[in-house]
Amino acid sequence: MLYEIFIKRKHSFLSIFFLLFLFASCSSAEKPSFGPREDKGLIQYDEINEASGIVASRKNAGVLWTHNDSDDSTRIFAVNTHGEHLGVYHIDEVTNRDWEDIAVGPGPESGRSYIYISETGDNHAKYDTKYVFRIPEPDVDSNQAPIFATLKNCDVITFKYPDGPRDAETILVDPLTRDIYIVSKREEEVNVYVASYPQSLKKTIIVKYMLTLPFTLIVGGDISYNGQEILLKTYDSVYYWKREAGQSVIQALTNNYYSLPYIREPQGEAIGWSHNADGYYTTSEEEKHIQAHLYFYPRLK
Repeated sequence: MLYEIFIKRKHSFLSIFFLLFLFASCSSAEKPSFGPREDKGLIQYDEINEASGIVASRKNAGVLWTHNDSDDSTRIFAVNTHGEHLGVYHIDEVTNRDWEDIAVGPGPESGRSYIYISETGDNHAKYDTKYVFRIPEPDVDSNQAPIFATLKNCDVITFKYPDGPRDAETILVDPLTRDIYIVSKREEEVNVYVASYPQSLKKTIIVKYMLTLPFTLIVGGDISYNGQEILLKTYDSVYYWKREAGQSVIQALTNNYYSLPYIREPQGEAIGWSHNADGYYTTSEEEKHIQAHLYFYPRLK
């Protein structure tokens, strides 16, 4: 009898130990490892002086898109992965009150890559209506001589928040669902909202509140090309979430998160995965004549 009790308890202890081992293994496997910051070079084009967002092209190898903050014209810039200037692309028939972030992902035409620009800055929370602009990615060569071009036929997605005006500097586009997520900035704990696909182009959308996150001053973010990894950043930190199979973006944001390497920049608001998620790029607004650099944090595992 005592022997049977011992065996049962032994098996129970072993089972518990095994489960704890599996849990620890899974937890450690979920955290990726990234190396020290690499300086890829200056953002060479002088007119990129308030870079507020950055994203890797899904269409053009070795190409990144960026844009200035407020008080600029309706243009985005193409640079290569060494910060070299490739072109200025004006977007026709839109406005720029306060562009804050940029994303790339799928859109209404299957198999085509789109650029998304968030007209969502609102430092004093006084504008009811905000916008996301969506336009197909143009062809860009990572070694081309700089060009000036105009992009036409931009989709304008107009929206309001369900709980009043607010400032937001982060747009995320889910490559699996084509939903658009907006993350607010200035609350003690920021909110996440969604404009589900298909987004109306004919009426003002009321985006749906989905989640509150325990951070403040979220100034940028990105979802990897395969939808499996999410980055959000503050001025001082970068946070990472792994999205498990079958999870929505919101469900993924309730998973454990990890801090990733980041060295503070003068006013670093821009972050974006590389095209294949083998690392992430950051850059900054220029401050006191300190030129902006393109930085890269490579994945180690």
